[in-house]
Amino acid sequence: MVKNVLGLRCIKCHKEVPAEAGTYTCPSCGSKGGIMDVEYDYQAINRMTTREQVTKSRDYSMFRYLSFLPIRPESARPHLSVGWSPLYKPQGLGKSLGMSNLYIKDDGQNPTASLKDRASIIAVIKAGEEKAPTVACSSTGNAASSLAGNAAAMGLKSVIFVPSRAPQGKIAQLQIFGATVISVQGSYDDTFRLSAEAIDHFGWYNRNAAINPYLVEGKKTVALEIAEQLNWDVPDWVILSVGDGCTIAGVWKGFRDLYQAGWIERLPKIAGVQSTGCCPLVDAFLEDRPWQPKEENTIADSIAVGVPRNPDKALKAVRESGGTMVAVSDEAILAAMRELGRSSGIFGEPAGVAGTAGLKVLVAKGIIGANEKVVAIVTGNGLKDIQNAIKAVGEPTKVEPSLKELLLKLDERPEV
Repeated sequence: MVKNVLGLRCIKCHKEVPAEAGTYTCPSCGSKGGIMDVEYDYQAINRMTTREQVTKSRDYSMFRYLSFLPIRPESARPHLSVGWSPLYKPQGLGKSLGMSNLYIKDDGQNPTASLKDRASIIAVIKAGEEKAPTVACSSTGNAASSLAGNAAAMGLKSVIFVPSRAPQGKIAQLQIFGATVISVQGSYDDTFRLSAEAIDHFGWYNRNAAINPYLVEGKKTVALEIAEQLNWDVPDWVILSVGDGCTIAGVWKGFRDLYQAGWIERLPKIAGVQSTGCCPLVDAFLEDRPWQPKEENTIADSIAVGVPRNPDKALKAVRESGGTMVAVSDEAILAAMRELGRSSGIFGEPAGVAGTAGLKVLVAKGIIGANEKVVAIVTGNGLKDIQNAIKAVGEPTKVEPSLKELLLKLDERPEV
């Protein structure tokens, strides 16, 4: 038992159980509805450290917030530096959106180029604590590559299940990191179900964030960083893309933990963004009804989740925060890739910039005010999906090695 952890609490029936090895879901509600939350002793956290001590820390990784994490301080950790990603205030993007107080949190700067490193590093540490030699998960891509990289750094084996649509850039990462890659010829739902069956059969450590409650704890550190990087003055809104629902749930839990510990004075509103080609949670939120499965028809592979595995936590996060959800077209996502890159020098993959695309819609509708302080999280780097990056910007200008031809071609491009 970790000193700062009280136990696990079911978000459905509210049953509390000890945080013991092998316990992930509620014993009463089962694996489908019994998703758990890690409950903390906030007095113990404040005895372990203070906000001022954290601010002075020279550990520029997510482990500067060790007192808010469910791992033992003495547990072995990979050498990779996860977290403390940059928070920018890009004037060009703010101007183009008519916003005076816009920030971009670029989590594509993590070791394997996505926010998912925050969850995966917790997974491999917990696997080490439980002496599990192999870690496994299903993923549309980013969780897979982050697990493979962190497992390699920890000296663990990894088995990754990905749907056949996963981009080659992410597949390449998996194989470079030495993972056993299983390409499932089906949807993400098919992939998840097969991974769950295999994990139960072989007894591998389960890195699936929708099942394992400890992984949301890693994801929440992006919220802790945002608060600290803004000198503990919480933004009015935090906006990001949504797939399974685990990341948006983690962001909300991070701010809620800080508030419960007395480290911040208020909570932000949370806005979740999906593609119109796959938006089961947006539709459920806006129509105030239970979610229904949707087709996975979007270029944003990281959020192409027609059957989300953590819908309750995601919808609860948005509703509790007083926030909202919105769906944007793939064309709007491609436009956001171009705009973010050209105005800010930040290269995000389609799912990574979906939050920025959604922000543009919410500002235009007047839901988010032009003067409000807003943080948009870029969840993954654009190099993950070069095919769609080229789709967003087009092919380069091709010329023979001739100055005359070059001048002719440049005349055709007035922006040069």
